[in-house]
Amino acid sequence: MNFFLGEIVDRFYGFIWPMLRCSSAFLLAPPFALAAFSLRLRILFSVVLAWIVFPLYDWPRIDPVSAQGLLAISNELLIGVSMGLILQVVVAAMVVAGQAISASMGLSMANMIDPNVGNVPVISQLFIILGILVFLGFGGHGILLSIILESFQTLPVGKDFSQGQLIESILRWSSMMFLGGVLLSLPILGTLLFINAGLGVVTRAAPSLNIFAVGFPALMISGFFVLWLSSEGIASRMQWLWLQGIAMIRSTVLG
Repeated sequence: MNFFLGEIVDRFYGFIWPMLRCSSAFLLAPPFALAAFSLRLRILFSVVLAWIVFPLYDWPRIDPVSAQGLLAISNELLIGVSMGLILQVVVAAMVVAGQAISASMGLSMANMIDPNVGNVPVISQLFIILGILVFLGFGGHGILLSIILESFQTLPVGKDFSQGQLIESILRWSSMMFLGGVLLSLPILGTLLFINAGLGVVTRAAPSLNIFAVGFPALMISGFFVLWLSSEGIASRMQWLWLQGIAMIRSTVLG
């Protein structure tokens, strides 16, 4: 009986390591981090993936409450969270692009409560939905799961690595939030800039013209029309951003 109990404890200590990395990755990585995925679903996905990974590798016997165990726990959590943070930068780029477009179109006051990223404009909400559909369309969720499985081979449990270097790479990657926002919003912002310039010329030529009565409808209609025309190009840029995020995960986590 004692032998059986000791075997159960050893297996539990081995199972906790893949569970930590998988659950921390699902905590932030889209689409698993969406509010549509409840906490129970995330726990279920983490348990199932950890159960699949558990018989594939030999897990070290590390006491979780020891100093070495606490260091290993922090490493596992950092690896999983870093995967989610890298992909969350892409989501933030979509939010930034939507905010810039909404401000140019005069929709800054039309905000929606998004439980994932907070109070965001309607264009940002549209970009987030479109971006998640693009991510699922080219199989990004499957690629993410394969990276998590592969990470146990390149970064085995208990292996020392530079946490500072990993955090520094994530901070450098965060600049993609602004670059991606510019790339996604550039067609609409460029068009609205010329329309604003034209409205300025018209206002200068006819000062009695009510610019608010003419400008707001013109900017809104033109913005939605250009957004519809450039939707294919925006979707391709979203796919490029997701692929850049996946490549960043491979270079930082998988080396």
